[in-house]
Amino acid sequence: MAKKVIKRSWAEPFKIKMVEPIKMLNREQREKAAKEAGYNTFLMRSEDVYIDLLTDSGTNAMSDYQWAGMMLGDEAYAGSKNFYNLWDNVKKYYGMPYFVPTHQGRAAEHMVSKIMIKPGDYIPGNMYFTTTRLHQELAGATFVDVIIDEAHDPQNKHPFKGNIDLNKLEDLFKKVGAKKVPYVSMAGPVNMAGGQPFSMKNLNETAALCKKYKVKLWFDATRATENDYFVKLRE
Repeated sequence: MAKKVIKRSWAEPFKIKMVEPIKMLNREQREKAAKEAGYNTFLMRSEDVYIDLLTDSGTNAMSDYQWAGMMLGDEAYAGSKNFYNLWDNVKKYYGMPYFVPTHQGRAAEHMVSKIMIKPGDYIPGNMYFTTTRLHQELAGATFVDVIIDEAHDPQNKHPFKGNIDLNKLEDLFKKVGAKKVPYVSMAGPVNMAGGQPFSMKNLNETAALCKKYKVKLWFDATRATENDYFVKLRE
């Protein structure tokens, strides 16, 4: 059977309208910059970074429609028409009558942690994101990693290394008591594991276990579409 050939354009389907000059340090300069930052990527100067893989927050190019949208934006301090447009779409697509927009995920993490966590609580999660864990601990909680063991082995080829280990999670419920666990934090794909996804089967089983112990399951949907793609490919 003949293999179907998919023809692709040799050029990207967009035009670049603006460029930002960047510099490339030689190896000696890069080693010096890394050492001065204590090998902490958060302390690196952005001007010394040629390719920034630390985050995708606000680092990508914007389309002409996005730039145009900024010019049309209503910057009123309160009652902005853009807010009502966002609110209407949240209600339409998510069915949520109320919501609080935040400038970044870390602001939302802080709010959730202050509202839901009491000192002495425990927050189990499939590994953690740096700021998420920080806000949980600043609110007085202890983070507990309940991800499957395969996630800690970069050579392991498990298709869903972001899965929660149900035995670890249930052991925690029994050890500290479900009332000391305000919610289970589940994210995907998992940054600390190298962008590893969780399966829908694991999500359903985790939800069932949480329901059994009457514990909320909190889903960090930052990269939900990426996780969905892995589910489509592998599950």
